[in-house]
Amino acid sequence: MSQLDQFVAALESILHHVEDGILIADNEQTLLYHNQLFRDLLAIPEDKSLLHMRDLEGLNLKKELLRAAIEAGQTDAASRPIDSFVEFEHVHVAGESARHLRIRSGVVRSPCTTAPLRLLIVRDYTEQQQLRAVLSHADESGMVTHDPQMLEIIARLEQIAPSPAFVLLQGESGTGKTQLARYLHNKSARRDGPYVEVNCAAIPHSLIESELFGHVKGAYTGAHQQRAGRFQAAHGGTLFLDEISEVPIELQAKLLRAVQDQKFEMVGSDKTISVDVRVITASNRNLREAVDDGSFRADLYYRLAVIPIHIPALRERPGDIPTLIQHFTQQLAARGYPSNTEWDQEAINLMMNYPWPGNVRELCNAVEHGIICAEAGRVTAHSLPQDLLHYTGRGMAANSHYLQAEQNELQREAIMTALREANGNRAEAADKLGINRTTLWRRMQKLGIDEAAVMSH
Repeated sequence: MSQLDQFVAALESILHHVEDGILIADNEQTLLYHNQLFRDLLAIPEDKSLLHMRDLEGLNLKKELLRAAIEAGQTDAASRPIDSFVEFEHVHVAGESARHLRIRSGVVRSPCTTAPLRLLIVRDYTEQQQLRAVLSHADESGMVTHDPQMLEIIARLEQIAPSPAFVLLQGESGTGKTQLARYLHNKSARRDGPYVEVNCAAIPHSLIESELFGHVKGAYTGAHQQRAGRFQAAHGGTLFLDEISEVPIELQAKLLRAVQDQKFEMVGSDKTISVDVRVITASNRNLREAVDDGSFRADLYYRLAVIPIHIPALRERPGDIPTLIQHFTQQLAARGYPSNTEWDQEAINLMMNYPWPGNVRELCNAVEHGIICAEAGRVTAHSLPQDLLHYTGRGMAANSHYLQAEQNELQREAIMTALREANGNRAEAADKLGINRTTLWRRMQKLGIDEAAVMSH
């Protein structure tokens, strides 16, 4: 056995355990050694012999080395052998799969031979590349997140956006459903068409049919002229129906036909209108439960929820809280707030331990409150809203068995305080809490809050 063979044999037992693909070739490009990972990364079948560099299908090493050397500043690389180490990225396609590989190659000298040896070190960075792509999509979506669950949702939306499928976004108020609906539209084939948003909770029940489907002149008192509805406005584009659970049960059959058949009649007319609209819906209620209690039609639910997606609450992704604090601080600085505000770690810890019933919207308000009440340009625990301090002061000591009751009581007190400060104006109280008016009404019902009793004290 030659010294070179002994050298390669000695290396083999070591390189077998290296977490990179390794290949060694001689000056004639004859392959002397490769580990199993190298074969796996390049998807080389086990029954295929590797004897020479030319056996590496899909990898033109000479061309890649030349390009990498020129990019590294070796302008004369084309006229001389490339001995120094260079690195390049290579997308290796095998069948329907593709791996993103980072390859480092150069010439090494061995004490066992005077001939130079070509060394290839191959590392798989497919997962990092996929993560980079997901983070890029997250930036495009407008969502400020590094949470794996949220990134997975954004990647899923990226995947389904080109399809015509209807999407139902479910999650608490303030979790970003509206932003994600816009992202879906912007990534779809309808991106150049209209995007129309309708908050069904903000429209009186008596007017929602006219708002969605339009009306003809004289259809009802006050209908002085014909007016197109939101379905017509969204023709060729996307219609986003937020708080879809607020559509009255008696109107849901007509909505089902409009969604399913893309046909409807304006209020006061018997003329059928056809549209081409992709419908995205959102709800802070569990529509499956609404179907069970009879407040939402099952056939409409199943038509809207072709692809149902649950958006997690902020308390389910606390790792995003520091990132969001920084993001909102920068946003507020751009609006004229102090640009050199610092956050005390204790304040951040308190915010991470708060359950955020109003989610990201409430967090944004808390950040603004903290900056306004900062001490010498530093947000401390005492700069935070009273509700948050009250919760953390009591909630941290609470037994987990009673945590839900504790949260209900804190929520009740927060709502009552907001109503008093807003002089009973529900819309203003909802804004103070970082939630919408419908959510406020539901929580008042759930917690047994009597508005008149609140205002009498």
